[in-house]
Amino acid sequence: MPNKFLTIVNRHYPPNPGITGESAWDLAQYLIEYHGFEVRIVHVKRSDLGGGAVRVPIGQTFSIPTLYKGKKGFLKLVAGFFDGFFLIIKTLQVRRGPVLCMTSPPLLPFWASWLFPLFGVRWALWSMDLFPEGFAADGVIKASNPIYRFVHWVTYRFAPSALFALGPNQAFYVQNSYGKKIATTIIPCGVLLNQPLDPHLPSWRLNDDKIYFGYAGNLGDAHSDIFLLALIKHLNPQKHHLILALYGTKADKVLQIARDRAGITILDSVPRSQLRYIDVHLVSLLIKWTHIAVPSKAMSSIGAGGSILFCGSKEADTWALLQNAGWHIDENGSIDNQVELYMKNITLQDVKKRKQAAEQVSTQLKELLIKGYEEIATFTQK
Repeated sequence: MPNKFLTIVNRHYPPNPGITGESAWDLAQYLIEYHGFEVRIVHVKRSDLGGGAVRVPIGQTFSIPTLYKGKKGFLKLVAGFFDGFFLIIKTLQVRRGPVLCMTSPPLLPFWASWLFPLFGVRWALWSMDLFPEGFAADGVIKASNPIYRFVHWVTYRFAPSALFALGPNQAFYVQNSYGKKIATTIIPCGVLLNQPLDPHLPSWRLNDDKIYFGYAGNLGDAHSDIFLLALIKHLNPQKHHLILALYGTKADKVLQIARDRAGITILDSVPRSQLRYIDVHLVSLLIKWTHIAVPSKAMSSIGAGGSILFCGSKEADTWALLQNAGWHIDENGSIDNQVELYMKNITLQDVKKRKQAAEQVSTQLKELLIKGYEEIATFTQK
């Protein structure tokens, strides 16, 4: 019988897709296989759009129903608020060992920071997207609003025993929010030890000499549709091909423009196992979302052996961790001019060099990942 225990709480967990759930699955498998842990996972019984493989759940799972499965913004916000509360209550009922709390649904750490100390639960925060900061960045509420200030105060009033952050810059931001130093380890999201690789060439990837660009994933409030539209505008079908598999708040606008354009293939999704067949992955993060979110698909793309073209701040962890395997577009400059120049000058040789660098970066990311998993194992025993 195992004498090592950990409880993970997060909105998503397989068989539902979603990278945060896959990350929890990857960690659970590592702890079970290499350390003999008993891992319990508390999650919401719902689905989410994503490009991940459908995994068989591992560990002992406990689920709660969501209050709302639709897409209306206000109802989703209210449901997410109460889903977080019921997730923490369920965790208090079924947990064994310390708790690793993730950050989905939004405001899950709000409830954790309040209720875990109240019941004497030792817990760590695994920070993915940060809220309530995300609501302010999205314009849902102003940072000066008394409600926002109260929620932010409660969220960061009681610090966890340990912090596992997406990158060094986000870690610094979160520690500043708590106003104290916390034992911190970096765990990049999107890098999976068990990332499947499809050996067969997909139907959309031809044996030609074109550079294959791709945007596969969420084009939501935190991302730049201007950047993607600029690339579509300057795409040369004789030299380039673009794969689009979009969802999110800004997806329809881009897809309407992209339809029937030469050199573009629109798909429902690109499985993570096929990311290796895209040469340059398009990644964006609006500057106002820096540190609040770190696009996981950038890490997944590098892990699959691809390069990235990143539009965002150089202070973002995406650039801090992946810059050797990519190119940068400055959001504060003329995006259209920068993309036009890039598309005119990019060559297959340039791509090859960045993809070779991606192999080394991928190795470094996996080393960070394993170190993070080992730190979680150590955390449970303290």
